[in-house]
Amino acid sequence: MSGSSAAANAHPGGSRRPGGRSARVQSAVYAAVGQLVGAGRRDTMTIPEVAELAEVNPTSIYRRWGSIEALLGEVAVAALTQGEPLPDTGVLDADLAEWSKIIAADIGRPKRRAYLRAMVFARNDVVEECPCWEIRREQAEQMVARSVARGETTPSARQILDHVIAPLYHHAVFGLALDDTYAEDLAADVMAMTKAAQPPR
Repeated sequence: MSGSSAAANAHPGGSRRPGGRSARVQSAVYAAVGQLVGAGRRDTMTIPEVAELAEVNPTSIYRRWGSIEALLGEVAVAALTQGEPLPDTGVLDADLAEWSKIIAADIGRPKRRAYLRAMVFARNDVVEECPCWEIRREQAEQMVARSVARGETTPSARQILDHVIAPLYHHAVFGLALDDTYAEDLAADVMAMTKAAQPPR
């Protein structure tokens, strides 16, 4: 397979898109994780339990995902980031406010909160990379690049992650309210902070 073909078949996190039997196994495993999370088993589920519910061999899950932590992380990415439009209004203020509201509305739903909590609970150590976070970073970098090209005063992708995305996920995980006003306020705050840091002309 050529490099371009391989890239076209890869997920944002680097794994290849499954096909055939592999796709059916993935779908069954994802559904099983969702059922266990929905049944309140997010804190205690194991790979053998997922395998039994999905009607697949546990070895297949261990071979593909390695650990319950990796599986939960992948399911969370699929559940929390798929099909999300990246706003392009022509100005970063509006893009960031709209994006914040889209994320807040999505991760504020009960099932989404449950997936996030499952992923957090499964991790005992500091991780070098979080798939959900890396996707958000890529999205923020795209918005920043567009803003820079327009000549706008622009926060860094890191500032957007720390001052907009992190508070949204914090509220989702801890069951705090997530609404349009809160999301818009976070976006406005990071933009105001960025503009205030600019030297006077």
